[in-house]
Amino acid sequence: MERSLPDDDTLYKALLNKDTGYEGIFVVGVKTTGIFCRPTCTARKPKRENVEFFGSAGEALHHGYRPCKVCRPMEHRGAAPEWLAPLLEEIAVGSGLTMRDAELRARGLDPSRVRHWFKKYHGMTFQAYLRSLRVGQAFGRIRHGEKVVDTAFDSGYESLSGFTDSFKKAAGFSPVKSREGRLVSTTRILTPLGPMLAGGTDEGICLFEFADRRMLETQIRRINKLLGAECVPGPCRHFDALNAQIGEYFAGKRKAFDLPLITTGTPFQEKVWAGLRKIPYGATRSYGEQAAAIGMPAAVRAVARANGDNRIAIIIPCHRVIGADGRLTGYGGGLWRKKYLLDLEKGKR
Repeated sequence: MERSLPDDDTLYKALLNKDTGYEGIFVVGVKTTGIFCRPTCTARKPKRENVEFFGSAGEALHHGYRPCKVCRPMEHRGAAPEWLAPLLEEIAVGSGLTMRDAELRARGLDPSRVRHWFKKYHGMTFQAYLRSLRVGQAFGRIRHGEKVVDTAFDSGYESLSGFTDSFKKAAGFSPVKSREGRLVSTTRILTPLGPMLAGGTDEGICLFEFADRRMLETQIRRINKLLGAECVPGPCRHFDALNAQIGEYFAGKRKAFDLPLITTGTPFQEKVWAGLRKIPYGATRSYGEQAAAIGMPAAVRAVARANGDNRIAIIIPCHRVIGADGRLTGYGGGLWRKKYLLDLEKGKR
């Protein structure tokens, strides 16, 4: 279904400025070439009279345009580029967890280019990412009964002391305490609204937030403190289900999530977050209505603050809360994302 867009002058200005705030809002078809692009495409910008705007890639395809090879509008924003995909696959299958710059060059990769991508999309260098993965895997092996010394050398460390120092720095505790210690595994999950960072333990999902949210680092520090656990890249038994259910949600095939969640907070915050989960799919509430629904009608501002502290976006649907006058307000992922989610749930996408 086609949806309403801002006026064409606004969209063309966003196109000229490569405005990232309009990612997910529109794509542009170029009449002279027959291609369509993201608003942030780096290709030379067409003249105003040579473009038309669409609310989705599907609409552009329906009108006969083909996707741009430069900005790849059919891919999720943040998806790994083709040149990096073989390296990520090598890491995913468990090999390549120690890899120096010379080994990257032997694979035809520029170490600085790899480092830049990991810094942008994971918030750490490639080598730091590999170290965190090794620690996460070592934690799991020791926790399930393997000896520390065997795990150390199998993980590519040349000495037990080097392994212990690296492990303790990343995990916050020594390897021998793995059986009683705790880590939060993290991974990136791609969505039409950009990559999201997921965090989880064996008990459930404790973090699901847009990777470019300004408060993300603050939320991670809070999780570290509340759960007494450091966040490190690695697998979690709930990530496959999370990825599948989020995909179904964005495809319009899922209205409720079936995932164990860890929502540690103050009693008031937990009450607010539980109330958010009771707002039906496709519906909205004002902050006042939300406060009244949890039996605290005078706590409107406190409710708004608790909404902002929600660490599990979409699944705990704080995007369904709007201003009393119907305007979209207060969404950490950006109001354009809030509009997208509400449009999706109302069948406008």
